[in-house]
Amino acid sequence: MTAHDAPPPRATVGAVIFDMDGVIIDSEEHWDRARLAVVAEFGGHYGSGVAADVMGMSPPEWARYLHDTVGIPLEPAIIEREVVRHLRADYERERPFFPGAIEAVRAISRRWPTGLASSSGRDLIDLVVALAGLGDAFRVTVSGAEVRRGKPAPDVYLKAAELLGADPRACVAVEDSSNGIRAGKNAGMRVIAIPTLAFPPAADALALADLTLQAIVELTPAVFDRLR
Repeated sequence: MTAHDAPPPRATVGAVIFDMDGVIIDSEEHWDRARLAVVAEFGGHYGSGVAADVMGMSPPEWARYLHDTVGIPLEPAIIEREVVRHLRADYERERPFFPGAIEAVRAISRRWPTGLASSSGRDLIDLVVALAGLGDAFRVTVSGAEVRRGKPAPDVYLKAAELLGADPRACVAVEDSSNGIRAGKNAGMRVIAIPTLAFPPAADALALADLTLQAIVELTPAVFDRLR
């Protein structure tokens, strides 16, 4: 085999950055239920497209959407507080982690610097990390509320890479949603997609992923050797 015929070298993985909702914790239906509970209590019109519209938005963005578009007659900051109150109760009661998710994060963190880049607020991130016992696995965690723009903008991923001291081009994002996949690619990262059945990504977004897995239990260190 000549040098011209040799396969390209594997790209180095400098860090791995996980999304949280829909990847580590099976939360999307819980989010939907929490928003519906607030609408039922205070009013508004919750259409079938709301869940898809707000997926990936930062807390200020989705709270404003629920005020302006869904018509909940509360100030956005109060809407956010009420939705999160319902969600915290669900998480603490049910702990809906995907099977194998905690083990996958731990295995990855033993080999690469590992971060979390979530659209959830800081209080929910800290709660989930504590409930999962992953405080020592994530070197950094970044909330969508701590950057200027939510997903599909790359801000939350770029901030996580900066805090990890990693070149975004050497980072791998692990995502489930359309806006999350787009955010990882917009940050210049390779993306491993793990779609959920309840809220699958759009076909055009999924096509952007460098690798697609059926479940997080498949996410082992060996999988990263398949990325170029």
